[in-house]
Amino acid sequence: MIKSILLAVDGSAYTDSVLKYGISLSKKFDAMLRVLTVIDIRIFEWAVAIGVEGFAPIIPSSGYQEESQKILEQKADEVLKKTEKILQKEDVHFVLEKESGNPVDVICDKARLSDLLVMGARGEFAKWSDKMLGATVEALTRLCIKPVLVSPRDYMDMKKMLIAYDGSENASKALTLAAFFASKLSLSLLLLNVNESEESGKNTLKEAREYLAPYNFKQVEERIIKGEPSEKIIEVAEESGSDLLVMGSYGHSRIREAILGSTTVQTMRKARIPVLIGR
Repeated sequence: MIKSILLAVDGSAYTDSVLKYGISLSKKFDAMLRVLTVIDIRIFEWAVAIGVEGFAPIIPSSGYQEESQKILEQKADEVLKKTEKILQKEDVHFVLEKESGNPVDVICDKARLSDLLVMGARGEFAKWSDKMLGATVEALTRLCIKPVLVSPRDYMDMKKMLIAYDGSENASKALTLAAFFASKLSLSLLLLNVNESEESGKNTLKEAREYLAPYNFKQVEERIIKGEPSEKIIEVAEESGSDLLVMGSYGHSRIREAILGSTTVQTMRKARIPVLIGR
């Protein structure tokens, strides 16, 4: 059950989409929204570190740090002020929060008191790194103990869900989350297993099918496909017209992930639709 949703906003181009997904889910789940913006203190720490350890040491003055802090405080206040105006027009219950610290630490801590975290795929520096996943987002999908919905830049109505299921423990947790979302949002389902073995793929999807059976979903498709997991997941998502992807935070092979990177992270980097990470 999801009754409290944490929305991490930073005033970037992704904030509008995060709010729209939050509003939509709040109404469907009858959940409260907790909106959080974080003043990133690492900026000041980096400035001091560079000043002390750099090739040409320059220690930032206290006046510079105070002025920078003031600007960031004003920005955070403006983000929350604009957010409040948007949410007041909607029939949702919400609270606004402003904190200072390392964004990953603060958001992880706040997420403990919510059932779902929603945040943009990239942050306020997105225009300089539009092909990469935000560092904060990547860290949170690994460290946050609650499910995370990673929002694309543009909001889209959710009608069809793609579930990437590999039979792992976290994929099983994601399947439980997927069933809840699908039942509440009335979504059609597509079960996908990326597997070099047709027989193994069938056995894996049989598990998922048996779990979903009590929900009596009207439409559940199944596909087994060979290839590189993240590439095939994105390929099927686009080809099938899915507008929500659900997957576990990690798969079977930790060794492969250590060398090549997590399939989950690689998929999020390429996805053009929201990605729901089950924990």
